[in-house]
Amino acid sequence: MRKQVIAGNWKMNKTHREAEDFIQTAKNEVPSADQVESVVCAPFPFLQKLVEETEGTNLEIGAQNMHFEESGAFTGEVSPVMLKELGVKYVVLGHSERREIFKETDEDVNKKVHAAFKHGLTPIICVGESLEQREADQTMDHVESQVKKALEGLTNEQCAQTIIAYEPIWAIGTGRTATAEQANEVCTHIREVVSNFVNADAADAVRIQYGGSVKPANVDELLSQSDIDGALVGGASLEADSFLKLVEAGKHE
Repeated sequence: MRKQVIAGNWKMNKTHREAEDFIQTAKNEVPSADQVESVVCAPFPFLQKLVEETEGTNLEIGAQNMHFEESGAFTGEVSPVMLKELGVKYVVLGHSERREIFKETDEDVNKKVHAAFKHGLTPIICVGESLEQREADQTMDHVESQVKKALEGLTNEQCAQTIIAYEPIWAIGTGRTATAEQANEVCTHIREVVSNFVNADAADAVRIQYGGSVKPANVDELLSQSDIDGALVGGASLEADSFLKLVEAGKHE
């Protein structure tokens, strides 16, 4: 049975004090890591402090992006070496906002995925279609292309450790949510795509999250689906009480 992973993506939100208050409230309330993986992906300035504050707890800290190079003349960027040294465990890669606003390509995402594994970070790879693509019946083809390009060159073992977050762009921050059946249909297709170029064990081990206006009111239905193994959550992860409800929903005995 795949363990659920609930990851909060704070995006560009919170002050240092607000971030610390959240962590103080949540860090000792999340379930055992044997039951569910609980992750907060925070802005870069907070990472070191939050890693220190959560040491010895079941709450893990992730980053929201990184560069694929280890060092160099890349003003404003953060490298995987820096994240690893801080004790960060996860990194979100290829979020639709990075792709759309900052023009990141599938090739950039693939380079970042390889860099993450090189430095012992677990990538959370985001894929998903626009409203126009869904209405044009292009969802499966688009998502399949993103998944193939993101995972290109990985070993079976690396693919098995990968987390893929299916986030339909039209549902991110809009209040609109794909139905549980719609979400699971795409997540099932993603697993089938992965199975075409890794062995069966690796394809079965890949965890596929759903993201897009996930909240306590709909998380149970989403997580009950056969191929949804957690959630990547934006707005509903900003308050500790809401985040803890989401994590509780992902718990299994």
